[in-house]
Amino acid sequence: MPHWLVHLGAIGVFAVSALDASPIPLPLPGSTDLLLLLLVVHRGIPWLLFLAALSGSVFGAYTTWSAGKQGGASMVQRYVPERMLKKIEPWVKRNGMLTVAVACILPPPIPLLPFLLCAGAFEVERKRFLASFTIARGLRYGLEAWLGVVYGRRMIRWWSRYLAGWSDIILWTFLGLLVAAVVFGIWKYRHDRRLLGPEAHAVS
Repeated sequence: MPHWLVHLGAIGVFAVSALDASPIPLPLPGSTDLLLLLLVVHRGIPWLLFLAALSGSVFGAYTTWSAGKQGGASMVQRYVPERMLKKIEPWVKRNGMLTVAVACILPPPIPLLPFLLCAGAFEVERKRFLASFTIARGLRYGLEAWLGVVYGRRMIRWWSRYLAGWSDIILWTFLGLLVAAVVFGIWKYRHDRRLLGPEAHAVS
C-alpha cells in the first residue's frame, strides 16, 4: 500500500466512507470495506479506523436520506431504476428500519444508494433511520476490523505474492474512477435538483 494512503489513515477512511454512502457514491462498491481492512492489516489502530469508517458512513448516509426527503418521489424515480424501485418501495414502507439495516449489511455489488433515498422519500423517521443505519454499519465495520487484526499477516503475504506488482495500476485506476465519478455525480445531482425545483412548485 502506498505510504501516503497509510499516513492518511482515519482521515482517508472517513472521507471514503462518507462518499460511499453519499448521493455521489464511489464507482467501486466495497471501497470502504477494502480500505478499512487494508489499513488495519498495515498496523493501523483498529478502533480508530472503525470509528472513522462508521462516522463517515453515517454522515454520508444522512445526506442521502435528506436528499431523498427533500426531493421526494421525483428524485427517487430519477436515481433508482424502475424495476428496483418496485421492489424497494413496499419494503421501505412496511419495514423501514429493517430494510435499511439489511441493505447496510448486504455485500457488494448490491447498491446502498436506492435504499437510503427511498428511506428519505417514503418518510422513514430520522431517528429510526440513523439508529438502524449506525447499528448495521457498526456490525459490518466491526467485523472487518476484527478480521484485519486476526488474519492480517496472512493477507499481507497473499497480497505480496499475487498483487504487489499491480499496486500502482490498481491505485491509479481507482483514483481516476473516483475523480470521474465525483465530478459526474456533482453535475448530475445539481442538474436534477434544478429540474426538481419547477416540479416541486407545480405540485404545490
